[in-house]
Order: sequence, then structure tokens, then C-alpha cells
Amino acid sequence: MAANLPSTRSRFPGSGLAKGLAVTLRTMTKKTVTAQYPDAQPELPPRSRGVIGLFEENCTVCMLCARECPDWCIYIDSHKETIPAAAPGGRERSRNVLDRFAIDFSLCMYCGICIEVCPFDALFWSPEFEYAETDIHELTHERDKLRDWMWTVPAPPALDPGAEEPKEIVSARKAAEKLAAAEAARAAEPAAATDEAEEGPA
Repeated sequence: MAANLPSTRSRFPGSGLAKGLAVTLRTMTKKTVTAQYPDAQPELPPRSRGVIGLFEENCTVCMLCARECPDWCIYIDSHKETIPAAAPGGRERSRNVLDRFAIDFSLCMYCGICIEVCPFDALFWSPEFEYAETDIHELTHERDKLRDWMWTVPAPPALDPGAEEPKEIVSARKAAEKLAAAEAARAAEPAAATDEAEEGPA
């Protein structure tokens, strides 16, 4: 049985050592390059995870991100507001208003679960990484700071050739086309009435 197993020994003794020395010699001949940080900023990969930006206009205070966070480092406070009825006889509605959205980056492990589970695209990865503090308590960043980081979020990559457009864009385009057609029809009505008046009775 043991005779059928492939031999792990090299054919030539010392070949592993020779390969290691060859790598060392190749490295020795290359010029060393030191990144002069912070004067020279590093080139980060497009999907780097720096900090989390908040687009609070999209936040509905559903609390899904805070509930799914394995570190419990997201703190959200809100209150309810009553919206009056839009039409007479309608009923009032209530909505959640965001009061506080904070993330404790001393606890965050950058797993990205909060970004993945957000159903309304309110959280995004930002490549910003320079946010060190001298006090660990100051690593809890409030929504104003998270909103500032939102503007450093890179644009999404372009779709693959032949890929379907997102449903949101398709529905928005259809709504815009329908509105443009309605406005064109409304503008054509006075022109038709003017033409009829100019022609007069036959």
C-alpha cells in the first residue's frame, strides 16, 4: 500500500534550498521602494472597506442593520411623526424620523452585514481609512460624520455588456416618458383648439 504513494522527496538533494536562494537573489537585485505615507496616499482597490457612509434620506429607521450587526455597534434613535391626510376624508399616517445614527468603529469588525441587509440603500462602503483618534471613546461616529463619508463613496462599476438595466431605472424612465407624453398632449390641445377657431365654420 505504501509503495503506491508518491514520494514527497525531491529528486535532487538541496533543490528546495536552491529555489529559496534564487528567490532571495532576485529580490536582492530589485530596487526597494518605500511608500512615503502620508505624503503619498496609497492606491486602494476599488472594493476596499474603509468606513461606512450613511445616506440618511434613504433611511427608514427599520432597525434591520442594528439587529443584524454581530457586534451590536450601531446605535439608532428615532421618533414617530404624524402626517396629515393628503385628501379630505383620508386618514393620518405616521412615519419614523431618524434622531441618531452612530457606529462604534472600536467594535466594528467590517463584516459589511449592515450594508448587505439594508433594504433601502442607506449604507455604503467608503474607502476613507484615516479616522484614528487618541481616545477610544471618540471612535463612535455620529450621523454627521457618516454623512460626510458618504461623499467619498466611489461610483458603482459599470454594468457588464448585455446586462439588464436595474428595475429602478427602468421604472423611472417609464414614469418620465409617461409624464412627457401627458405634457405633450396637454400642450397640443390649445394648439388644436386655435386651429379649429381659425378655420371657422365651413
